[in-house]
Amino acid sequence: MVRLEQNMSYTLNQLRIFVKIVEKESITKASEELFLTQPAVSIQLKKFQDQFDISLTEVIGRKLYVTDFGREIARTCKKILDEVEVINYKAHSHNNMLAGKLKIASASTGKYVAPFFLSAFMKEHKGVDLDLDVTNRKDALEQLEKNKVDFAFVSVLPKKMNIKGLSLLTNKLYFVGKKGLCASQSDIKDCLKEYPILLREEGSATRKETERYIESHKLKINRKVTLKSNEALKQAIIAGIGYSIMPLIGLKYAIESGEIEIYPLDGFPILTEWNLIWLKEKNLSPVAEEFVKHLQTDKDNIMEEHFSWYEKY
Repeated sequence: MVRLEQNMSYTLNQLRIFVKIVEKESITKASEELFLTQPAVSIQLKKFQDQFDISLTEVIGRKLYVTDFGREIARTCKKILDEVEVINYKAHSHNNMLAGKLKIASASTGKYVAPFFLSAFMKEHKGVDLDLDVTNRKDALEQLEKNKVDFAFVSVLPKKMNIKGLSLLTNKLYFVGKKGLCASQSDIKDCLKEYPILLREEGSATRKETERYIESHKLKINRKVTLKSNEALKQAIIAGIGYSIMPLIGLKYAIESGEIEIYPLDGFPILTEWNLIWLKEKNLSPVAEEFVKHLQTDKDNIMEEHFSWYEKY
């Protein structure tokens, strides 16, 4: 039986933290998402737990599990937080401010692009909250299809989804490696016999383009190494582990510093397009509609301010 205390001291912060822990099933992952330290999250979880006789979570073999009771409490916490958001949005609306939540799921490389298209909009509209989930293309499209987000930010459009979209930026993929890893740029195909090709995980648009290129150009690959993020891929290249096909957008400083170089192979750059897409039948919220209008009006200014360097490649 749950002990009900007269002076319960739940805080909204505790509710947010607990909901995120349940969502991620990990204190470490929750702390990363919330931009808090792991000890800070653990302390708030303990304070929240102390108000119940029944365990919300349990640790078995160093892995955190959420109990059935914990999941029930998390669902209630989510409802409370949603209602608090409604209160805030209504208060902003009465002050003639655009208010609400903007939910976007982005393919992982989009983290180098999306913030620049969001920055001015978020500064102008103080009553708008942003929920940006950076994942892989497959997950981003799944969230869009299940109507969990307003938009998806992807570089390869889905073929079997009824969507509308807005083209934002050309995505340029190049064949890259550590500077000097191959003695002669004319011998790159021979170098591939010595060094592995570094790949993103299954479901990544970059992975699909890489495999398509390898097959169409009949490249003989010695070994394959899979890494689950562009940053991990970039660091592996800098360390001289192997070569990869990567989006230029995330390599600016590594190329300028000489840590990574672009190798000349036929068929490069591979060009796709970064698009903001949404379900055609979806009724966009006022916030989502205003965001689309913002991009349609300001896209060229954003490109000139933040991506002028990109055009020389």
